[in-house]
Amino acid sequence: MSAYKDSKQGTWYVIFRYTDWTGKKKQTMKRGFRTKKEALEYEKEFQYSVSADMDMLFERFVEVYFTDKKEELKGNSIRNKKHMIKKHLIPYFGRKRMNEITPADVIQWQNLIHEQNYSKTYERMIQNQLNALMNHAQRIYNLQNNPCKKVKRMGKSDADKLEFWTKAEYDKFISSIEVGSEDYLIFEILFWTGIREGELLALTPLDFDMSKKLLYITKTYHRIGGMDITDTPKTDSSVRVINIPDFLIREVEEYISNQYDFPKDERLFPIVARTLQVRFKRYQKKSHCKEIRVHDLRHSHVAYLIHQGVEPLIIKERLGHKDIKITLNTYGHLYPTKQKSVADMLNERHKDSCNLEGMMDEE
Repeated sequence: MSAYKDSKQGTWYVIFRYTDWTGKKKQTMKRGFRTKKEALEYEKEFQYSVSADMDMLFERFVEVYFTDKKEELKGNSIRNKKHMIKKHLIPYFGRKRMNEITPADVIQWQNLIHEQNYSKTYERMIQNQLNALMNHAQRIYNLQNNPCKKVKRMGKSDADKLEFWTKAEYDKFISSIEVGSEDYLIFEILFWTGIREGELLALTPLDFDMSKKLLYITKTYHRIGGMDITDTPKTDSSVRVINIPDFLIREVEEYISNQYDFPKDERLFPIVARTLQVRFKRYQKKSHCKEIRVHDLRHSHVAYLIHQGVEPLIIKERLGHKDIKITLNTYGHLYPTKQKSVADMLNERHKDSCNLEGMMDEE
């Protein structure tokens, strides 16, 4: 027997040996169980997890998933994913075994989520967490049947509800902010570069090459558990160099020169994302602009570039997207005039052809 009663505490504990994924034999102990049954169940699930047996409980596989992904995912991504999984997946799937979850279970779970009246975008985000877990189980641990592949994903992607400002709307917004102030430069950088909030908040004077008019994006900032965390960007492709216009370089130079002896390696904007969002909303109300999110300034930058005829590949590089498909899937519908341009071109070519044939007939 591997479960024992702690006479002093009145609780149960387990001591058992196991073989890890390298084949090495180890021993572990866990205390604090209310009953012998709970202690033995922990041992069983632990043995499943170290061998990645798909007979393990869903909630145990979640632990395996995050152990596998700890070097791949950023701290903020892990925090957000864990929150959604704990709130929306564990209550329904937690005590089900991985190899017993069926497409019918997924549909019933989706129906429960629909009843919460979340936005379609948030529904898709929740669905993506389940898909990621099941895909990982199938790809890495040989889960035989992935129930998510037989069920239509719920919700819609962010691209279906893309919000942005036109240049005129942005001009109205920025005119409500004192020129040369911290807030003025913050929103100028966001609109004219399209960088992410975290990338903005991680910027230091050293990230700007004033002579070459370049901005180097090499890090991102998050506030996690009361601590300032500066980490590498979202993906490898997010590390990039952005050409910035003359007027924006001048604004950055003037702002830094007005900050007495500002350290070149310190954050240019020492605020947190929440503060940024509060300020943004305040200026929206002041300027009577359409309400959008801070992140939508990134979309606004892209919409402006598309209006100016900038090609998708250039936009992909500027935004730091991993794949051109991400750029096209997100912003492709902002290119409607291109279809008309193609039709106009075909009309002109057809006219030229008809005119040529007419001239040959006259001869």
